[in-house]
Amino acid sequence: MSGKRKRKLKLLSDTITDNRRSVDEVKSEHLELQSWADLPAELLELILSRLILADNIRASSVCKRWHSVASDVRVVSQSPWLMYFPKFGDCYEFYDPVQRKTYTLELPELNGSRVCYTKDGWLLLYRPRTHRVFFFNPFTRELIKLPRFEMTYQIVAFSCAPTSPDCVLFTVKHVSPTIVAISTCYPGATEWTTINHPNRLPFVSSIWNKLVFCNGLFYCLSLTGWLGVFDPVECIWSVLAVPPPKCPENFFAKNWWKGKFMTEHGGDILVIYTCCSENPIIFKLDQTLMKWEEMRTLDGVTLFASFLSSHSRTDLIGVMRNNVYFSKVRFYGKRCISFSLDDYRYYPRKQCHDWGEQDPFENIWIEPPKDFSACM
Repeated sequence: MSGKRKRKLKLLSDTITDNRRSVDEVKSEHLELQSWADLPAELLELILSRLILADNIRASSVCKRWHSVASDVRVVSQSPWLMYFPKFGDCYEFYDPVQRKTYTLELPELNGSRVCYTKDGWLLLYRPRTHRVFFFNPFTRELIKLPRFEMTYQIVAFSCAPTSPDCVLFTVKHVSPTIVAISTCYPGATEWTTINHPNRLPFVSSIWNKLVFCNGLFYCLSLTGWLGVFDPVECIWSVLAVPPPKCPENFFAKNWWKGKFMTEHGGDILVIYTCCSENPIIFKLDQTLMKWEEMRTLDGVTLFASFLSSHSRTDLIGVMRNNVYFSKVRFYGKRCISFSLDDYRYYPRKQCHDWGEQDPFENIWIEPPKDFSACM
């Protein structure tokens, strides 16, 4: 090869090398200019949503953008967990929908019992063989016995934690379309008190709990959607003259009574009607006009629905707000079925569920303690 040709090839090689060096320098300079503040919004929200409250507040001081995202995903209220009752054994699982993690506790104290209701981190349980009724806190292992009582098809709830002097238990069972038997009790009592109350309107209590305590009163949704109210102080029972919520006919197909849920929030009574082929419908009782109104938004509130008790929460992470979380987990225990009122769709997509297929005593939402690490 001639010297002139060699010099041309060397010049071309040097030019290519210089060009590559220039491109690498530009890339390096661009990377040096990037910062944590330039993270994509989805990734930033995912990271900040997994921080505890103290670390979330610290991260919000980095910059305006981080402050905005951190505030949106900040968890101020504790999300309920989904507690599973095994068919055999003493191993109970607790699913945290925020962290999408499952924890396990051995609770031999619950052997032979079935769950009835939960509130303020306490379970109300019943042993069918012995008719034993008792409170149990699975995180502190406290147990409070109650007088024996035979529970068949009546629904039951309690007003607040059994450690409070204001705790009252309430159960209702229809004797006939015009008469219900209401039984009450409280921690420390020696027996249950049962009184038959006449109904001004026909009332047949639901098989599964559609019952909440709100503003000092117990509200009970009947099988056909009428609302009964009991005042535990005055011992007064009445059925409100409020027509049931209006739903499309397909909401009343097979097992339609199992797909209804009831809770309260801020003094309002809320009911959720579901259908395996349709999106759920949420109603709120307008206590001024005395009629049910369909809700198009929850205004940032998150609802947690299960057969035996349902809950509401505010100030959860941004992606959980304005959603209804149901007591069914998909993808190998990694994600709850939820319905977003913002997007008006289920997550995961096409996860409409036939509640007639699920055992009502399979699981229940329960409030965990703020420092749950010592319990696990």
